[in-house]
Amino acid sequence: MERSVLLTVSGTIAPGTRDAIAEHRRPRADYFEMGEVFHADVLDHVAAREAAGPLTRLVGRLAGDDVVLALACFRRRKRYRVVFTDSERIGLPFSALCRAGRRRSHHVMIGHRLSAPKKMLLHRVLGLRRRIDHIAVYATFQRTVAIEQLGYRPEQVTLTTFMVDTDFWRSDGLTVADRDRPMICAVGQELRDYPTLVEAVRGLDVDTVIAAASPWSRRADSSSGVDIPDNVTVTGLGLFELRQLYAEASFVVVPVEETDFQAGITTILEAMSMGLAVICTRTTGQTDTVVDGVTGLEVPPGDVGALRTAIRRLLDDPAEAVRLGAAARSWVVEHADIDVYVNRLAALTR
Repeated sequence: MERSVLLTVSGTIAPGTRDAIAEHRRPRADYFEMGEVFHADVLDHVAAREAAGPLTRLVGRLAGDDVVLALACFRRRKRYRVVFTDSERIGLPFSALCRAGRRRSHHVMIGHRLSAPKKMLLHRVLGLRRRIDHIAVYATFQRTVAIEQLGYRPEQVTLTTFMVDTDFWRSDGLTVADRDRPMICAVGQELRDYPTLVEAVRGLDVDTVIAAASPWSRRADSSSGVDIPDNVTVTGLGLFELRQLYAEASFVVVPVEETDFQAGITTILEAMSMGLAVICTRTTGQTDTVVDGVTGLEVPPGDVGALRTAIRRLLDDPAEAVRLGAAARSWVVEHADIDVYVNRLAALTR
């Protein structure tokens, strides 16, 4: 059956990913679920390179794989009713290319951080707003930027939560060993403020595990070079080890630097899905998931004292941590489960 949507993956789909999902060795992938529900052809970096001619491969060596993928979308656009680009890295160069074409498909784009100065400049100089029919964003601030600074109509910009596989990220059936004292954890690398966390837990009667790794972030580990106290361990973990870490933790801390996009959202949703309370930094971009006092606690950026107070609050009142974690799990299942997320975006392609 003819496909009506072309869906991009701004990366490489690893061989064996479908098998790993089927065997429950990893969470479900949003791009596979979107491909099925959207009735879409899925195009990643590898597929785009394989289909590229000599000239495009030369362009790729100069400009990168994202531009090669955008070019592949441009060449195929007439075959599809909708091109759905999963990030500005593909969506903006694709939109720029579409300025040269008379006939075009509809274009839906996920906007992670529209507010970056270079992206704002491209929008304005090249008039890209006229080549993007709809944008899905993950943060209220980014929606405001799209409407008030880039000129999109409100009905062209959808605010959506990010997604999590709530069947994979759950503690049911996991064995939790007894501990001599509580353990809390922090996970991820993108814009993490681990120096503030380390100072906040220094001297507290709690073990703290920092799993400072990310498959997406290119930033350096902010725990590197920090004076690590005896009650803090820094490590890297695989998926099953990470899930076990969540299961054994009393709650999760997500300390991030001030930023205007949703840094830390993957960890926040995984922890909430595991039924854990989350203490997170309230930044300009991180405002739409954790509700202070309902599904977790919020603290100001870089405030050691406030973070220490929040950690001690949940350590001193385990029942509150359990209450917040239960509410967090319910919220995620209702609003951010991968099926809910995919169906929400599918509506935009229709």
